[in-house]
Amino acid sequence: MSRVSGARKDAGLDWGIVVTRLSKLFVRTLREDPAEAEVASHKLLVRAGYIRRAAPGIFTWLPLGLRVKARIEAIIRDEMTAAGAQEVHFPALLPRDPYEQSGRWESYGDGIFRLQDRKGADYLLAPTHEEMFTLLVKDLYSSYKDLPLTIYQIQDKYRDEARPRAGLLRGREFTMKDAYSFDVSDAGLEESYQAQRDAYERIFQRLGLEYVIVNADNGLMGGARSEEFLHPTPVGEDTFVRSAGGYAANVEAFTTAVPDAVDFSAVPEATVFDSPDTPTIETLVAHSNAVLDGEYTAADTLKNVVLALTHLDGTRELVVVGIPGDREVDEKRAEVAFAPAEVETATPEDFERHPLLVKGYIGPWSPTGAVLGSESATGIRYLVDPRVSEGTVWITGANIDQKHAHSVVAGRDFAADGVVEIANVRAGDPAPDGSGPVELARGMEIGHVFQLGRFFAETLGLKVLDENGKLATVTMGSYGIGVTRILAIIAELSNDDRGLIWPEAVAPFDVHVVATGKGDEAFALAEELAGALEGARLDVLYDDRPKVSPGVKFGDAELIGVPRLVVVGRGAAERQVELWDRRSGEREVVPVEEAVARLTAAR
Repeated sequence: MSRVSGARKDAGLDWGIVVTRLSKLFVRTLREDPAEAEVASHKLLVRAGYIRRAAPGIFTWLPLGLRVKARIEAIIRDEMTAAGAQEVHFPALLPRDPYEQSGRWESYGDGIFRLQDRKGADYLLAPTHEEMFTLLVKDLYSSYKDLPLTIYQIQDKYRDEARPRAGLLRGREFTMKDAYSFDVSDAGLEESYQAQRDAYERIFQRLGLEYVIVNADNGLMGGARSEEFLHPTPVGEDTFVRSAGGYAANVEAFTTAVPDAVDFSAVPEATVFDSPDTPTIETLVAHSNAVLDGEYTAADTLKNVVLALTHLDGTRELVVVGIPGDREVDEKRAEVAFAPAEVETATPEDFERHPLLVKGYIGPWSPTGAVLGSESATGIRYLVDPRVSEGTVWITGANIDQKHAHSVVAGRDFAADGVVEIANVRAGDPAPDGSGPVELARGMEIGHVFQLGRFFAETLGLKVLDENGKLATVTMGSYGIGVTRILAIIAELSNDDRGLIWPEAVAPFDVHVVATGKGDEAFALAEELAGALEGARLDVLYDDRPKVSPGVKFGDAELIGVPRLVVVGRGAAERQVELWDRRSGEREVVPVEEAVARLTAAR
């Protein structure tokens, strides 16, 4: 075994440099894809011996996987230090009380793992650590002189995903970097936020990841700013929009450009007309064009969607939302709009309890009086899409079976209890900042920066004495990066039909030396080469297996994915070796001394 030399200070890692022999490495490669794997990263990380499935959404990390994960974490730590953040580490097993105080013990619903100790005390496996960060600072700091402060950890998180899938991309256990800033003033928060935002850009640039920064929903805790870093990818679980003029947002945060008020003075009175067998928008449009004087489309109709909200206290409430008939309800936008309540489509039993709701013919106006609205006969809240603005004219249900109404004017014939954004966003919709039409794309969240404000500090009592000796509530920022998700995304991007091809910044080794042939000459030269590379402080994986065919060795090397390989074989007697570049596919035979010089220079 080669000697141990200095640590990889340039990569921020603290393990010693020592040649790793494949004959001793705890790894087994597979030739077939695992049956449960759906995406390339999942298939290749298992086949190449980086991870093993322990349970749905839960994985065991093997030495190769831990090396890649450590290199990603080293880059994150490097940039966190440069941004002035300090590392801490919290337990993953947490008590109930802090989450009870913040209200999240209940609001998480079925999304977290809860458990009890032998004495019956409640605990949870941490889905996130805002409460613990807040209480730690409260315990130790009491003056404005102690701030600003930014602390972070790299820690495992746990979510009870109903349908864990895609390997590391959506699991029940995952590793995150979560940082929190603490400031006395909003101006201080802006500075801390920008420092973290800049650090994230440097991290993703060093990792070679394309990203788009999009406006995100602020959620229940409010806050002035919320931005997600999304990696554009067809396998992404998030849809985002962007315009040529620079606007970008995920669909949950997209806000509709509200039309100007319309002059409706020339619009005739709302009128009911017979519309038999027209419970759908398609049938209604066809019938309206047949019996009314006009050329109508789905955009001229007002669809009234009945939703059921289940609130945290268990109560169930029906709401009706009016949206243009050419739009559909976006489930994610609806979840955000009505959070923390759970949202679902109203059931037949809901309609039975509200007989004034005539399914397929519901509308905000009726000749016999209002049916919808908190002050109406049903008492059901009526909300509308922003496009249902004052003066807009609609064909909609008349709340009478087999009948609709035309010339129904918003602001004249009906009023809403509020406006809500649940309709789907489409390519070509105008960006709210006036920067042009938007296009839709898919992306995977890799980071999130968020101005929490004073929600947790107020809830948990984090106050410090200000310059005037008065208690001031601290304002906070939250900054997360999905470490294991990033690893999976890089694997998703960095592969070919033979295996993984890691970027140099995160590869498990700098060089993979492969000794082939039956005689001792190739192995002796490979041993010399590995030692010289190790002496130059490169991490070396050396395939020293003596009775394994070259084909198997090459297959394993390509599957494992170290980007730079050196094959020592037929030219060993002349001290010739073959350099392989997995990224470009180029191969070149050179003297061993030149190979060492080129590999160390490229480091």
